[in-house]
Amino acid sequence: MNRFRTYLSVTALALAVGLAGCSAAGTASTGTSITGATNSNSGTSAAAGTAEAVSLDTLAADTHYDADDLTWDTASEVAVTLADGASSVATGTSSDAVKVDGDTVTISAAGTYRLSGSLSDGQVVVAAGEEDVVRIILDGADVTSSTGSPFVVQSANEAIVFLADGTSNSLSDASTYPDTAEDAPNAALYSQADLTIAGSGSLAVDGNFNDGISSKDGLVLAAGNVTVDATDDGIVGKDYAVLLDGAYQVTAGDDGFKSDNEEDEGRGWVLINGGTLNVSAGDDGIKAFNTLTIAAGTATVEESEEGLEAQHIVISGGTASVTSNDDGVNASGGSTGTSSQGGGMGGGMGGGEMAAGDYTVEISGGSLTINSQGDGLDSNGDATITGGTVVVNGPTNDGNGALDVNGELVVNGGTVAAAGSAGMAVTPGTSSSQSGVQLTFGSALPAGTTIQLADSSGAVVATFVTAKQAASLVFSSAAITAGEEYTVYTGGTAQVTAGIGEGTLDGAQQQGTVTAGEYTAARGPGGR
Repeated sequence: MNRFRTYLSVTALALAVGLAGCSAAGTASTGTSITGATNSNSGTSAAAGTAEAVSLDTLAADTHYDADDLTWDTASEVAVTLADGASSVATGTSSDAVKVDGDTVTISAAGTYRLSGSLSDGQVVVAAGEEDVVRIILDGADVTSSTGSPFVVQSANEAIVFLADGTSNSLSDASTYPDTAEDAPNAALYSQADLTIAGSGSLAVDGNFNDGISSKDGLVLAAGNVTVDATDDGIVGKDYAVLLDGAYQVTAGDDGFKSDNEEDEGRGWVLINGGTLNVSAGDDGIKAFNTLTIAAGTATVEESEEGLEAQHIVISGGTASVTSNDDGVNASGGSTGTSSQGGGMGGGMGGGEMAAGDYTVEISGGSLTINSQGDGLDSNGDATITGGTVVVNGPTNDGNGALDVNGELVVNGGTVAAAGSAGMAVTPGTSSSQSGVQLTFGSALPAGTTIQLADSSGAVVATFVTAKQAASLVFSSAAITAGEEYTVYTGGTAQVTAGIGEGTLDGAQQQGTVTAGEYTAARGPGGR
């Protein structure tokens, strides 16, 4: 039998968001239930252990979000009917804060405004005071503009777009805008103030000029069933972009969901704290200038150049699935540190290493699945894993690796399976406390191949099914004991069609043996 090269892999400590679960429901004074920011924790993996969502108290301290803003007295609502050439405040309500000028409806004071009807070529504008909270209920409202943005928040303390239960709403902008200055509107739903989207209704946003939804301050998605189709970026919150609940489907020509404040310290961060987010992007799927955190919910990047990108990437819960043409998870960019591209050598081993910068990937819970053509999990600094499940279906070319870490790569817990090419093997740092193995095959295995490890008693301790061609596999879990010998098999039975699952050795073929904790130096492309 051939003896396989062995290799412990991947990372250690992740930032534990570790706070109380996130739930809140708004209730109008009439007792009518209003969906606000109820966190369903949909998609949270049992593998996440005790990982929990970020608490509402913490969110309130770090963002503009206040669940109380999602409650109001329905008797105080101002009803506005939208109609081409005939928009008006509905009979029975009145407000000096609503002005109709042709097909432009302007709201200039705090309050709750219920909009219904349609404008085929018009605009809704919020121009309120700096301390005003303006709540806009879309109740079967459709607004299209042929000259710019159909919905603009020029000024307010906070604007809340609330999608009425059981209603469908839409916003569609022009393909060209007359004003393209830096602070001019550039999205179908555009806000200069903090923006919250809530309610259980639906909203379709077509960003034909540039972005779909854009806040030049903070953005919180508390609920809603929202689809965004944008020429450039899908959803942008400058200071922060937070998903608490709801279902958001984004198709974007450039980045999908992001926060891009590069000037203010502590800003430019993204948090997925519940709900579902599905992104198809021409460039980055989910991106933060500073920190990108997935704590709960489900985030799926169906198409991208790079799936998740930020200076610091934290996964403490929930379910994340990434498909990318380049790197799947990429800790790079940001404001500090020395950036490097590729060639990462975990634990500082091997030749041609790059300097590590202030970049981190930290995984402590949840489930992360990557399918990348470039590097799978890539950090231009350190990477640590202490919990959760990480599956990487990495590159088939030897110029990239399933795992690529320029600093220290540490695994102290969780389950890791990283399959891909064999040309860029990365060894772990010496700080790792959990053992593992690396299998390097003489020739690439085809997609759908079942790979299994059995201990000295013949018990199966790992079953992995390749999602695409793979020439190597790094596997680490609590079931692997350093210094123990394991027998490698291909074939047999598996209860999954791809990834990690359970299996048996019925019909399997023995390929060789490995010893956990015996590592080889990193190899460059084509190395042997």
